[in-house]
Amino acid sequence: METRTLNADILIIGGGSAGCMAANRALEINSNLRVVIFEKGDIKYSGSIARGMDALNIVAIPHFTTPELYVESNTLACDGILDAPPSYEMAKRSFPLLKKLEGWGVYFPQDEKGNYRTLQYHPVGNFLTAMEEPDLKVIIYQKAAEKGSLVVNRTMGLRLLLDDGRAAGAVGIHVRTGDLVVCRAKAVILAAGGTARFGLPNSGYLYGTFDYPGNTGDGLVMGAEAGAALTGAEYVRRVNLIKDVNIPLLAITITRGGRMMDIFDEVVMEWSCHDQTKANQAVAAGKGPLRIRLSHLPKEVIEEIEGILFSTERPVQERFFKGRKIDFRKDDIELWPTEHQLCGGHGMCGLAVNEKAETGVPGLYAAGDVSCVAKGHLTGAFVFGEIAAEEAARFADSQPSPKFDAGQVERVRNALQKRSAKGDKRVDVRDVEYKMRRLINDYVVSPKNAYKLNRWFDWADRFAREIDEEVAAGNGHELSRIFEVENILKCATYSARASLERKESRWGNAHLRTDFPKKDDENFLCHVDIRCGKDGEVTASRRPIVRHLPSGGAR
Repeated sequence: METRTLNADILIIGGGSAGCMAANRALEINSNLRVVIFEKGDIKYSGSIARGMDALNIVAIPHFTTPELYVESNTLACDGILDAPPSYEMAKRSFPLLKKLEGWGVYFPQDEKGNYRTLQYHPVGNFLTAMEEPDLKVIIYQKAAEKGSLVVNRTMGLRLLLDDGRAAGAVGIHVRTGDLVVCRAKAVILAAGGTARFGLPNSGYLYGTFDYPGNTGDGLVMGAEAGAALTGAEYVRRVNLIKDVNIPLLAITITRGGRMMDIFDEVVMEWSCHDQTKANQAVAAGKGPLRIRLSHLPKEVIEEIEGILFSTERPVQERFFKGRKIDFRKDDIELWPTEHQLCGGHGMCGLAVNEKAETGVPGLYAAGDVSCVAKGHLTGAFVFGEIAAEEAARFADSQPSPKFDAGQVERVRNALQKRSAKGDKRVDVRDVEYKMRRLINDYVVSPKNAYKLNRWFDWADRFAREIDEEVAAGNGHELSRIFEVENILKCATYSARASLERKESRWGNAHLRTDFPKKDDENFLCHVDIRCGKDGEVTASRRPIVRHLPSGGAR
């Protein structure tokens, strides 16, 4: 097992939307900074927007909408569980972000009067701004690379290095060779995504997920084990998407006049798709499978939808629909409830951050789906990637280099060697992942109750022993998979612990307690935070919501 050692001013773990924007912004501020990016895949085509995107989900366009209105709208979407300052800061910086992207060549359609095309997605206000950019990921990667970022591809972050409670770098593993990668850093930005591989998809495919399947909660676990608070872990997201492929569809079709229908041809959803309540109720009442209908739309609208679906975020859809012989002009698109996931961008689960992307651990920042800027989507990833970079650059410039503790690296090395040792280990990592994620569906997600959630802890202990003692790693890739599965397991335990603490039902199917079926604002209009003790104990606590809007925002 070889070890590669690097030194950085700022280490970014995750080279997706937030990570690339963070690297670019840090080097805009100071071109002499040493910026290193750990990316689990290949940074050119990895992350939750591995190709392009059809919209910048949240833009407060001057003289049309306001950051204050966005906070009001998103508070409704989050059923009251929202800290105002981070969402306000994101919305305040959203239009300058759009103009920056436009300057990079990203195309935002405008009408003959120069107005950007906006669509109804949120409860109040038109913040969803159309974008047509099939090469978005390549563009933001190139901006980060051309300024001098050092990209370490196919490297998964495993553990954060600490110096007396301060972030001091991280230890990673090369996902093909199993070699260690150690990076000492003055500041660390976690941008490693949410937990896409959480519950087992209805298709049964381990990697058949809505978001990038490389997202296995690595950043959530690293942050929590370093002392940061994880919030919203009880919010487990599941939506209705294209059956068996779990590909995005609703925000592109519904907002352009498409309709979601039940089996009785009754309209379940149209024009706005932020609220899945009626869709979930229809499925629960046996009125599914639900379908998207576009056949009533004008020819030019259908062609616009096809152009977006077949060229931007998931171009494979064109082949999929041709293979299924589905013609939008006459055929409906069948939907099905997808897998469950933990996500800060689409949902409300992530490391708790303030408007400066600070996690509470000195020198540690978080951005994108790993952080909780609730339902911030792509705008949140981009804006908070930049904010994290600004704050990390300031911290790195003002602080001495942290001390390096070789013992922390050695503990990770010992864990790798233990799991690399074959002995009589015979359990395939794919088998344990399949069973574990199937049982997450059984015990951790809605409908929830105390009995089921407590039963999960029994299973979690058993899975932890099996992963440690019985799962075989035949090569470096399988070794990295073992750590991924361990992270999924820990995230499920975080979610179960938070779900037990929130003794109410809220957010529809995202958190439905059959033993506490009603919403309880008196006791639970608050955050539920998870923390990890040094002994591995996971505890839950409640935290008040921050309602006031900041006067100056991030510095």
